[in-house]
Amino acid sequence: MGGLSRLSCGQSCRRGGTGGRSGTPQRRAARPTVLHPAAWWLWSLSLGTAATRTTNPLLLTLLVTVSAYVVATRRPDTPWSRSYGAFVKLALAVLLIRLLFATVLGSPIPGTHTLLTLPEADLPAWAQGIRLGGEVTAEALTFALYDGLKLATLLICVGAANALANPSRLLKSLPGALYEMGVAVVVALTFAPNLIADVQRLRAARRLRGRPDKGLRGLLHVGLPVLEGALERSVSLAAAMDARGYGRTAQVPPAVRRTTAVLTLGGLLGVCAGTYGLLTAEGATYGVPVLLTGLAAALAGLRLGGRRSLRTRYRPDRWDVRAWLVVASGVAVAALLTLAAARDPAALHPGVVPLMAPTLPLWPAAAILLGLLPAFVAPDPKEPS
Repeated sequence: MGGLSRLSCGQSCRRGGTGGRSGTPQRRAARPTVLHPAAWWLWSLSLGTAATRTTNPLLLTLLVTVSAYVVATRRPDTPWSRSYGAFVKLALAVLLIRLLFATVLGSPIPGTHTLLTLPEADLPAWAQGIRLGGEVTAEALTFALYDGLKLATLLICVGAANALANPSRLLKSLPGALYEMGVAVVVALTFAPNLIADVQRLRAARRLRGRPDKGLRGLLHVGLPVLEGALERSVSLAAAMDARGYGRTAQVPPAVRRTTAVLTLGGLLGVCAGTYGLLTAEGATYGVPVLLTGLAAALAGLRLGGRRSLRTRYRPDRWDVRAWLVVASGVAVAALLTLAAARDPAALHPGVVPLMAPTLPLWPAAAILLGLLPAFVAPDPKEPS
């Protein structure tokens, strides 16, 4: 009786435990904890596009704040996600270099508020138009600050994409015709994050051992292991690619190959012609039809070209409603900033001659706040999968 009761209890417990376990994965499968990587890239590039439409430092600072908040709330704990700080430092370096060039080489912006006067060097006649030293005005530095801040914001937006999107999952979503090129791009994108992670790991190890990790000596002792690790990683990657049959193609009929080449080349030419038509007043009538035709032909060529690639997708990422919301928020920011730049260029491009303080336009600022939507609708990577 005791064994029978234990057997029946074990069977019921197993049935109950299995039912409990089966329900939890079903709920989690319906709500994945990873967003499609292409959605993050489209969102980040849209914010970068919005940054190119303005030189207002208040709006650019708001764009940086929005991207930083989304990264802080939705960044996974992975090696590539730590590259966001490196992009921020690179943006600050670009801003400082732009200000340094404006100070040393001068600026074509006229100004009346002289801050300091540097010794001016006499240059030969063939270097006319170039100046070394001279007066440094507040108008020239302000213009350089606005211009450098725009490029710095664009770099930070690209850094947000690198910190949020998994490059290997992005590679899995590419069409088959672009797979080999995508592998090269993904390897290039993961080089910097892995290099930064190796440097941080080696510097922490040297600090624990009581050895210097700064200065020229620390750089020499850290640089050699980093290069050795990069070489070992490249050899391992080459072996893994060879073991998985990278570069192996299928046999397709010659007619399919010729059709693929014609569609791809013709589609790209159509895209170029349509884009040129949209940028010129004379081609406004044929720009959109030619552009759409070129896109359709290029997509058909990529579809046919994918037959040569022998590859399968294991558990492909789904493009769900949240991915659409993330992309829509970024596209809305870019579209509204473009519209604001056309309707009120003075607010988005504050003047420096005469020198005046920039003002914050309300509805463009509210449009930028739409970029915060991924912080609330995107899945939290810290949740257990």
